[in-house]
Amino acid sequence: MNEGFAYIWKFDVRAGREDEFETLYGPQGAWARFFEKSSQYLGTDLLRDLGREGGYVGYVTIDRWKSEDAYRSFVREHPDEFAALDREGERLTARETCLGEFVPVVAGV
Repeated sequence: MNEGFAYIWKFDVRAGREDEFETLYGPQGAWARFFEKSSQYLGTDLLRDLGREGGYVGYVTIDRWKSEDAYRSFVREHPDEFAALDREGERLTARETCLGEFVPVVAGV
């Protein structure tokens, strides 16, 4: 069985809100500090698009966990804090799109 799970989101951030967004979603941001309550959380990558589309700044987040079950269990155990952080992020963005949920590919399997 493959270990590891990641989910990737794309965000269109409202102009002028980039610093707030990076503080909330960055590798040491509020989301990461929240997820660090779990020993199963492996980290977050935040990538900023070099271009602009429709006046928005694009970002991608990659959140990594030891397993899909670990992530889903954590979210179920902390619904209020998860929802509060999600609302905070929504005020900074024009659009959020889940690009998918992924597991590592193991050579030869």
